[in-house]
Amino acid sequence: MVEQIVNESSADGDTVIDVIDVRKSYQIGGMEIPILNGIDLTVRSGEFLAIMGPSGSGKSTLMNMIGCLDRPTGGHVILKGKDINKISDNELAHLRGQEIGFIFQTFNLIPRMTAIQNVELPTFANKKNSTNYHERAKELLKLVGLEDRMDHKTTELSGGQCQRVDIARSLINNPRLILADEPTGNLDSKTTGEIMNIFSDLHKQGRTFVMITHDPEIAEFADRLVLVKDGLIENN
Repeated sequence: MVEQIVNESSADGDTVIDVIDVRKSYQIGGMEIPILNGIDLTVRSGEFLAIMGPSGSGKSTLMNMIGCLDRPTGGHVILKGKDINKISDNELAHLRGQEIGFIFQTFNLIPRMTAIQNVELPTFANKKNSTNYHERAKELLKLVGLEDRMDHKTTELSGGQCQRVDIARSLINNPRLILADEPTGNLDSKTTGEIMNIFSDLHKQGRTFVMITHDPEIAEFADRLVLVKDGLIENN
C-alpha cells in the first residue's frame, strides 16, 4: 500500500510532499513522549498553506517533518517519490537542499558574510550545476528590493532587510516548496506587511508556501489553514 502511495506521489506533479500517518515521539528521562499522533497532510503545487496551533501542539514538529529536517517515528514522509525513512542522511540532505527553501524567524544568516554571499551559501554543494548562481543571487536580491545592499554584511542590515536576504536565499536553488517558520515573528507591523506582500507576489508567480504562524492576520494570506492540537490536525 505504501509503495503504491510513493509511486502515485512520484507520478503526481501536483503533489509536492505527502505526510502519511506520521507519528513522532521523543525519549525524555527514560519516558517516551508522543508529539505527533498520526498526521495526514498533502501539500500541492502552487498552494499557500498556513499551519497554526497553540504552544506544545506539535506544529513545530510537523514543520520539521514537512521540511524533512527530522524523520518520523512512524508513518511516512514522501518527497519527490522517496520515503525519507528509507534513504541515507546524505541523500536526504541533498534532496532537501534541492526541493525545499527555508525562511527562518531568526534569519540564520552568517554575520561575517555579505548579503549576496549569504544568498549564495546553499549553492556551494551544486558543483556540477552550470547555473551562474552569483548572477541569480543578484537577481533575487533585486526581487526583494535589496539591489543597493548586496555587498553589506548582515550586521549592517535591519531586521526587515535580513528577512529579505533570507527570502532570497530560500529561492536560490529554485525549490518546489518554500517553508517559512514564523517569518514575521521578529518584525514590526510595517515590515511584516512588506514581507507578506513579497510572499503574496511569489505565490502568485506559482511558488508553493507552507508557513507556520501564531498570528491569525498573517494566516489570512494563505489559501488553506491547518489547525494542529495535541499532535493531531483538527481540520484539513
